Amino acid sequence: MTGITKDMTIGDIIRANADVIPVLINAGMHCVGCPSAQGETLEEAAMVHGMDVDDLMSKIEAL
Repeated sequence: MTGITKDMTIGDIIRANADVIPVLINAGMHCVGCPSAQGETLEEAAMVHGMDVDDLMSKIEAL
């Protein structure tokens, strides 16, 4: 999927393509609807949740 980067906020990513929601939830990132999703980048959220952001990006790009 083009146009989505790890520097985008989760909220922006979801607005760009809601198909990303199941990928995030399946990865254990259940914060898709929480207030911090509006200001936290994918990279920051991955770090907080102990995830490899590059692995997560690979799954998003596979959509």
